Amino acid sequence: MRNRKISEHSGFKKTLTFLFAVLIFAAAAAAAKMLKNEESEKEHKEFTEDFEIHFIDVGQADAALVFCKGETMLIDGGNSEDSDLIYTYLDNYEVTELDYIVATHAHEDHVGGLSGALNYAAAEKVLCPVTQYDSKAFSNFVKNVEKQGKEISVPSAGDRFSLGEAEVNIIACNTKDDANNTSIVMKIIYGDTSFLLTGDAERETELAILEGGYDISCTVLKVGHHGSDSSTTYPFLRAVMPKYAVISVGKDNSYDHPSENTLSRLRDSGATVYRTDYNGDIICRSNGNKVTFEVSKSNK
Repeated sequence: MRNRKISEHSGFKKTLTFLFAVLIFAAAAAAAKMLKNEESEKEHKEFTEDFEIHFIDVGQADAALVFCKGETMLIDGGNSEDSDLIYTYLDNYEVTELDYIVATHAHEDHVGGLSGALNYAAAEKVLCPVTQYDSKAFSNFVKNVEKQGKEISVPSAGDRFSLGEAEVNIIACNTKDDANNTSIVMKIIYGDTSFLLTGDAERETELAILEGGYDISCTVLKVGHHGSDSSTTYPFLRAVMPKYAVISVGKDNSYDHPSENTLSRLRDSGATVYRTDYNGDIICRSNGNKVTFEVSKSNK
């Protein structure tokens, strides 16, 4: 009888051991499946056109990622609190190298999140209108640039460089001494399509550009200064005549951006307007002949 009990007890232990092993195997398989699904989702985030600009939703701030034929440029990075968002966005698209990082000017809502980019990706060249500015966000930006053994280069109006098969023209830089009007204004040309990005440049810079005789006509205008009334003047818009306009702006922001006056001027120009507060991340793709848009949300 005693031997029978021992045998039953031994059999019960073996059954428990078997069930435990099955549970461990099932848990491991489930974890592997989850990991595979996550990796699969990551693989789905890829550039699908030869040229793309991603206007990243960073609230009341600015950030745009440009891709062309394997080369990339990040223009601004939002606020310091957006560093993780920018890091993750680059990670999702596996952008481990940035050919250019451009800080259009030194204000935190443009330069703050670039530290996240510099902590994820190697930067080949870094452009900014200034090399010094009295703020914690800018100091962190400089430290992260120097960590990579790089220096900030200050461009000049008239400079040109290539990004893949696109041509980038610097239209303005350091027009005036106030930070907004130091903004780097650039025009990117890809085939028969073009894109004008103006940072926080205001009417003084817009006037200087017009007086300089630059060709600023474009397909897509990145509207200056989050749609503030101080930018996107009628004379400037008449020279630009965009088919599309993108405003990077935070929902219910304390500045009341975009201004109703700016929106009225854009309506008068006939441009189709996209806004990050309404549309979330805005992806503009070009095949060299026409552009298309994809947005991450459509509810206002």
